[in-house]
Amino acid sequence: MAFVGIVLVSHSAALASGTRDLLAQVAGPDVRVEPAGGTDEGGLGTSAAKIEAAVARAEAGAGVLVLADLGSAVLTTRAVLADLPAGTLLADAPFVEGAVAAAVLASTGADLPTVAGAAREARDVPKF
Repeated sequence: MAFVGIVLVSHSAALASGTRDLLAQVAGPDVRVEPAGGTDEGGLGTSAAKIEAAVARAEAGAGVLVLADLGSAVLTTRAVLADLPAGTLLADAPFVEGAVAAAVLASTGADLPTVAGAAREARDVPKF
């Protein structure tokens, strides 16, 4: 069975990697979660090359959901996705909560639209 992959685009490599570690705990080993954080030089920012490579690594045959942390990460991701084949979606979702919800649904074998919907719905889940 192919699972939806997840790409985490953040201005911070540590934030993207840390979120990936969290998702590994909730999604298990079958869901490919790939970080794309920081610039190519290791600083804060985003990298089109890192996003493109992460999407390629995350693709397992069921599509890829991308979550981005801040505005310019969204802009960079949109530019990258415009040049990729269909099957990769950028979610308008909270970064951590959306990623957790997406990973849980992806681990069940849900399809890309369902996984994306779970990420978006995480915006409305109260914390207390």
